[in-house]
Amino acid sequence: MSLATTFSRALLGIEAIEVRVETHLSNGLPGFAIVGLPETAVKESKERVRSAILNSGLEFPARRITVNLAPADIPKAGGRYDLAIALSILQASGQVIEASLAQRELLGELALDGSVRRVTGALPAMLAAQARQRRLVLPIANASELSMLETAQADCIGSLLELVEHFVQGRQLSALSALSSIPPSPEATPVLPELSQIRGQAMAKRALQIAAAGGHNLLFIGPPGSGKTLLARSLIGLLPDLTEAEAVELAVINSVAAHPFSPPSWRQRPLRSPHHSASAVALVGGGHRVSPGEISLAHRGVLFLDELPEFKPGVLDALREPLESREITVSRASYRVCFPANFQLLAAMNPCPCGYAHDLQRTCRCSAERIRAYMGKLSGPLLDRLDLMIEVPALAPAELLEPRQDTTDWSAVRTRVAACRERQLSRGGQLNC
Repeated sequence: MSLATTFSRALLGIEAIEVRVETHLSNGLPGFAIVGLPETAVKESKERVRSAILNSGLEFPARRITVNLAPADIPKAGGRYDLAIALSILQASGQVIEASLAQRELLGELALDGSVRRVTGALPAMLAAQARQRRLVLPIANASELSMLETAQADCIGSLLELVEHFVQGRQLSALSALSSIPPSPEATPVLPELSQIRGQAMAKRALQIAAAGGHNLLFIGPPGSGKTLLARSLIGLLPDLTEAEAVELAVINSVAAHPFSPPSWRQRPLRSPHHSASAVALVGGGHRVSPGEISLAHRGVLFLDELPEFKPGVLDALREPLESREITVSRASYRVCFPANFQLLAAMNPCPCGYAHDLQRTCRCSAERIRAYMGKLSGPLLDRLDLMIEVPALAPAELLEPRQDTTDWSAVRTRVAACRERQLSRGGQLNC
C-alpha cells in the first residue's frame, strides 16, 4: 500500500483543528516533501522523522515521499505532527498494517533517537478527539495535564518503537487512567488572605469584600508603603473555588500557553501580575504564533496591575474592550482567533509621581501640573470601567505598633462571598459587575 492517512490536531487559538496527514510513496528519485502550509518547524520534521525511524530499527523507504497536511488553508506550526507523519510513512510502506489507526489521533514531537517529546495544547486536542469518538495517542510527558479529568481517554507512549510494537506485536500501551489519576490535594484549598495581619485599612478591606462578592474591578490609590499591593493580592483568597467546567476551561488556556500543570492549584483561581513594562501583545495576546496573553491567563481569576500609570497608555487602552466583552479577538489576514478573557481587574497607583500627595505625614514635591499630567495617563473610558476607587492612606506609627489584632473571621467572609455569588448567578446568570 503506497497511500496512507493518519490524524492529528493543529492549534488555532484554544481550538484543536483536525489535520489529516496523507502520505504517498511513488517511484522516482528518493525525496521527501511536506505540503499543506507548513511553517519552518514542520518542514524540519523531515529530518527528525527520518532519523527517528532509522534509530528505532525500522526501514525508511528509499522512494519519493509526499506528505500532505490537510486542510491546506490552516497554518501548521511546531513539531506536533512528527508522530503522525512517521506512522503514515510506516503504514504506506507496509511496515505497519493496522485498521484501527483510523480511530486514533497522534500527537508528539520526535527526537532523533525515536523518543517522543512533550507538545503544547494536549488538553484541547484530547477533548476534540473524544468529540470525534477517537482515542488520542500522545507523549507520556503530557499525561500530568490530563490526569485531573475523570473523562480523559488517551494512550501515552515514550517512543516511536513502543507505538509500532503495539500495532505490530499487540504490545499494551499505557492508558491515561492507569497512570494514576491525581486526586484533589489538601493543598488545593486556597490559603486565606492575610488580611487579619494588615493593620487598619478597614475601608480597603470592606472594598475587597464587595469586589469579591460582585466581581467588581477595583483601584487602590495611596502613598508607598500603605499596603495597596498586599491588599490587592489578598483578594484571590476571598474568591470561591473554580467549578469543574471552569477549571477545565482554564486548563485548556494554560495547555495552549505551555504553562506547567500543578495538581494542587487545579481548582484555584489564577492571579496574574505583569510588570508595567509589558507590551500590549503580552497583555492581550497575539504575536507571530498567536498565543494567549495575561488577560486570558487570568480568565476566571484576577489581573493585578501595580503602578498603573507606569503602563504605556496604549497598553492600558487595549484592556477597554476585553473588560466589556469578556473575550479578546486577534485577527490575522487569513484567520481570527478568539481567547476568553473573563477576568477581574485590580490596580494600584500612587496619587502623584513622588507618591505623597495629600499625605499628612510627608510633604509632596510635585506641582499641580505634574499631578494632573500623572493622573491624565489614565484615559476616561478605562477609569469608567473601574467600579470601585478606594483611597488607602498611610498609617501613623502608633497604628502600626498597635498590638490589637484584626478579629474578623475571614473564613466566614469567604463563605458569604461564595453564597452571594451563587445568588447572583442563579438570579441573572452572571455577577453584578
